[in-house]
Amino acid sequence: MRIKKTKFKGLVVLNGIKHNDKRGYLRELVLEKLIKKKFKFQITSVSKKNVLRGLHFQIKKPQGKLISVIKGEIFDVAVDMRKNSQTFGQHFSIRLNENNCSSVFIPPGFAHGFLTLKKENIVCYSCTEYRSPKNERSLKYNDPILKIKWPVKKPNISLKDKYAHNLNHYIDGPLS
Repeated sequence: MRIKKTKFKGLVVLNGIKHNDKRGYLRELVLEKLIKKKFKFQITSVSKKNVLRGLHFQIKKPQGKLISVIKGEIFDVAVDMRKNSQTFGQHFSIRLNENNCSSVFIPPGFAHGFLTLKKENIVCYSCTEYRSPKNERSLKYNDPILKIKWPVKKPNISLKDKYAHNLNHYIDGPLS
């Protein structure tokens, strides 16, 4: 497994290896010792094509997230919400799928979301903190300030995400 750093402090891409044989395959998702993080909470989501989940973050006890695709393909996005960061308000995007064996670790303080690109998509999240519903916030996925080039113009989104706030709402508001 190899780690590739990005311009965002703490955000790394993990390139794993898939071991195929006639029975199927075996894939390592993470080696905690490589990224020096402990994961307290794991989630699996199953989504149909063109579902957009996010951009979500927690204002207290922010979560670091390791994102891996078990089946399908996603366009994964992380937005730096750390006010003191040189990359505040900037985003990182990557395509993750069952074949490229890549995962992404998004450190605490980022909003995260993804758009599903295949008929069936299974995504595994490993989180450094537990979910805290009272501290959850949503950032508008199509905020023009973010300039995210989503590969689908009209995704299927939840009501929570439909009524999410733009980045400007959080610039003066609490993010810690």
